Amino acid sequence: MSSSNSYSISALEALLFQYGEPISKKKAATLLSVSEEECERLVNEYAESLRREERGLMLLIDHDIIQLMTKPEFKDVLESVIHDEFKEELTPAALETLSIIAYLGPVPRATIDYIRGVNSSFIVRNLLVRGLVERNQDENRKHAYEYKITFDFLKHLGISRVEELPEFDEFKDILLRYESQNEKDNAGDGSDSDGASPKGETQTEESV
Repeated sequence: MSSSNSYSISALEALLFQYGEPISKKKAATLLSVSEEECERLVNEYAESLRREERGLMLLIDHDIIQLMTKPEFKDVLESVIHDEFKEELTPAALETLSIIAYLGPVPRATIDYIRGVNSSFIVRNLLVRGLVERNQDENRKHAYEYKITFDFLKHLGISRVEELPEFDEFKDILLRYESQNEKDNAGDGSDSDGASPKGETQTEESV
């Protein structure tokens, strides 16, 4: 395997890890700056390498949609991680993520990542399992999801609607500016708002 080919597969892996959600091969090709034919080849080679090597990840391929996931045989390990998290109070990072979702939701995970500057997939998963946030499919984009706080979260705070959060208008305005900047940045590199590129966070990646 040539060094440039190896780099391309590594770039695909980095993209899928950072993206965290289903992505079309066409969009992956655009973000990697390769042809759709080249992207198809990279996807097939990467999927085969994950099957062949002793890795904890697998590549889910559903027609034109691909997603990097953990292998089913490690389900018990991941459940142990989640169970352990439940014993602890919410971390500052989790509270930060929850605040972004509360003030800006419904919001795609890419925007959450952009504002925080790191991959938030593990934290969002934790908040989903705790019942503090919920995920719904974006009505305007296929295979895209948005997150918002749950009614149980509002009840826990003793409020009836999200607008009753402290200084809601002020903080929502600040977050909207970040979201607007995210869209401008991605418009400049040919991707949409799901293509934010925050710094990676050293956490286990899963389907969120």
